[in-house]
Amino acid sequence: MTQDIADQVLAGDRGATARAISAVENETAESGLLLRAIHAHIGRARVLGITGPPGAGKSTLTSALIGAYLDRGLRVAVVAVDPSSPISGGAILGDRIRMGVHQSDDRVFIRSMASRGYPGGLSRTASRVIDVLDAAGYGVVIVETVGAGQSDVEIGLLADTRVVICPAGFGDEVQAIKSGLLEIADIYAVNKADSPFAERTEGELAGMIGLRTFTGWVPRIVRTVATTGAGVPALVEAIAAHESSGGARIGPRVRVRRLIAAGAADWVKQRIESLSPPAFEALCEAYARGEVGSREAWRQALSLALDGSEGDQA
Repeated sequence: MTQDIADQVLAGDRGATARAISAVENETAESGLLLRAIHAHIGRARVLGITGPPGAGKSTLTSALIGAYLDRGLRVAVVAVDPSSPISGGAILGDRIRMGVHQSDDRVFIRSMASRGYPGGLSRTASRVIDVLDAAGYGVVIVETVGAGQSDVEIGLLADTRVVICPAGFGDEVQAIKSGLLEIADIYAVNKADSPFAERTEGELAGMIGLRTFTGWVPRIVRTVATTGAGVPALVEAIAAHESSGGARIGPRVRVRRLIAAGAADWVKQRIESLSPPAFEALCEAYARGEVGSREAWRQALSLALDGSEGDQA
């Protein structure tokens, strides 16, 4: 059955692709077999990351980008990471509503995923979902993050080209992206650029870019109005320019290394938080009194977590 689904995914079947993503997202027993079956067919898609503060217009601009890529004859998939519902734990499907105009197009696949509390504006299995969509033959995979602040930079670990959206005239949002997101942006989209404050926002971004030294690609700034499509062709051209400039191609091998590192960190954190033996309580007290340094405390906590993991199943 797993091989049948894998074959259907490779043939571009939308239903099979949806089922495969569900298996991967929920990390079912079949997901490993499925990923092995499609492994030889990944690495072709270009992964585009869309991030920025809440209210910047990420979903509307993503919808406009879908249309632009369809006009260029490409199949497009979107992984839209939403906040988790406090009731069901599932994704709040705001992104699907805004991109609904494309839902009936066979060349488009849109999947909303719940962040499930994962930090960085993404979901922990986003990398594996990208692999499924890549194998299904989508030439462009757009990953739209939860509304991100300065520390939400996980998209920089997954996407080949990172577009940071900043709405014109919102000073607080510009401040929010000064730190972490400045480090990962390949392109800035000054959205809602029909605002009279667009020039000021662009100037602030240009000033921040000017403070850094670049050895290769220098981030570009493009003005867009997502609701009308103004500036979207220029944004697509900037993305293409980054691709052709030799901009970093993450690729599935690097993504999976980062996935393992993130998963291991999550597992260790959960193990340490669940520790209750006297040895751990004594360690906590010693650390609180300053008798044990931070690195030594981490080492001992990790040792205790590993010692208690023999019964765990993979």
